[in-house]
Amino acid sequence: MQKKVVSVVGARPNFMKIAPLERELRKYEHIRHITVHTGQHYDKEMSEVFFDQLGLSKPERDLGVGSGGHGEMTGRIMIEFEKACLELQPDMVIVVGDVNSTIAASLVARKLFIPVSHVEAGLRSFDETMPEELNRRLTDCLSNLLFVSEPSGVENLRREGIDMSRVHLVGDIMLETLQIFLPAIGKARKWEDLDLQRGSYALVTLHRPSNVDSVEALEEVVDILEIIGLPIVFPIHPRTLKRAEEFGLNSRLEQIPNLMLTAPMPYIDFLSLMEGCQLVFSDSGSVQSEASFFNIPCLVGRENTERPIYMEEGTSMLVGRDKRKIADQLELMRRGESRQSSPVVQQLGTGVGSRIVETIVESLD
Repeated sequence: MQKKVVSVVGARPNFMKIAPLERELRKYEHIRHITVHTGQHYDKEMSEVFFDQLGLSKPERDLGVGSGGHGEMTGRIMIEFEKACLELQPDMVIVVGDVNSTIAASLVARKLFIPVSHVEAGLRSFDETMPEELNRRLTDCLSNLLFVSEPSGVENLRREGIDMSRVHLVGDIMLETLQIFLPAIGKARKWEDLDLQRGSYALVTLHRPSNVDSVEALEEVVDILEIIGLPIVFPIHPRTLKRAEEFGLNSRLEQIPNLMLTAPMPYIDFLSLMEGCQLVFSDSGSVQSEASFFNIPCLVGRENTERPIYMEEGTSMLVGRDKRKIADQLELMRRGESRQSSPVVQQLGTGVGSRIVETIVESLD
């Protein structure tokens, strides 16, 4: 009899993490893989081309939950996902990352006595003002199988008293997806569309509430953009754009020489810009790993990170909004003395999907 494995996605980055798993699950005739999209984020870039490039089947269920407050969104996902589980009767639910869909689906599955596998388990920023941190911790407590991307995650779980027989160090699934896309990324050459020279510009992404939800913080961000001294491509998050308008900072942004504000970019276009840039300034989690893979200096606009391996072995540096730290790193970059990634980073994205799927299949037999 076929076993049903349901993967839950809530936003576009979740699809990136599921793609290598679906490729591996297809190798097992006795496994039926089903993707359920909660609809937490709707993304118009999810076109036929997107799924064709990923080699990913379209979701069989779209719960259509939409956006909202954390409590409202989590509750609506739980209500709709419970209906889906009762209909589909899965033998395993896979959740990824740390979004609201992750904790909501985990709670529902375990209350229905369905085993849960958490991909990217064990990551900790130790910053409880981040909703993602709470989602990570709670999901790990609920999960039957915990797939960890880096050694710090194993130590975090051990310290928290998790049964270590459930914990598996497998590597970074996002880097495996990136390597799948490398030919397409190499062909895109997105910087040429923006009339930029390869290796001559900075790429910026900022969206976290700590950086954009107060006028003082966003003013400091603008101060930083003014001292970078390179052409800047800034695919601006709707939240950041809205706050800039509310705080009257648009005119300052417009006066920064060679600053290009663009809409958020598709996955391949964004990674093409990253691969061709000289510097990244970001408060994203996954960007830290991607910049390290491309050996691009990455200034992390945060006081903490859940991915310390990219500080130790990669190119990421915690700078927050400290202009002195940033100026020091800019000077090192100009002298050609920026941090370089070690071979460990490349190894983190190798064979991740196969290790995860082999463990899941073994648990179902």
